[in-house]
Amino acid sequence: MSVSTDQHSSLSPAAGLRVAVISGSVRKDRMGPTIARWVAAALNPAAALDPAAAVDPAPVDLIDVADVELPDDSLLYPGGGPKSEVADRIAAADAFVFVTPEYNHSYPASLKRLIDWHYGEWRLKPATIVAYGVHGGYAAIEHLRGVLAELSVVTARRTLGLPAPWTSLDGQGRYTPDAELSRGLTASLAELRWWAEVLADARRDRTPPT
Repeated sequence: MSVSTDQHSSLSPAAGLRVAVISGSVRKDRMGPTIARWVAAALNPAAALDPAAAVDPAPVDLIDVADVELPDDSLLYPGGGPKSEVADRIAAADAFVFVTPEYNHSYPASLKRLIDWHYGEWRLKPATIVAYGVHGGYAAIEHLRGVLAELSVVTARRTLGLPAPWTSLDGQGRYTPDAELSRGLTASLAELRWWAEVLADARRDRTPPT
């Protein structure tokens, strides 16, 4: 079933909120970019059709970990280290959607590296998680929640697990889930928008805790 744009108007360009959709897998023949484009289409149709157009000034930024070259881990220390090539893009986002597979009852090391190479860029912003795997990727969601909490990221209650998404591709390789999963994405993005607005106001008007 195809997902129409107006079904997913929870976070739109008119909202004035910039969302980074982060695809966390680097494996060959991965599903991550396909699912990330599905999420981006829910946020901004132009971003799904042309990922390059999402960088600026469109409010959706597709970040594929496979395309990001991070510094050597020997240079990393808590809260600092050399500035990565995507640090400014992460800092510019008001909210995040993490798209991750489940590997061995957790999320992939490639996504953990991206997270660990940034600190203040994540702080006091909301995120939701779209995970996938044979059984839906729920273990990856729960492991990722704990890491994000340590970085002062507010993870939405409504996350989304996609069971065996490779069985729901159309003739052009696009992810076309059933109506229930489409409604689940709508609910997740609606909650993400609420948190994004609340936390944007708080970052502007209130002194953050130290």
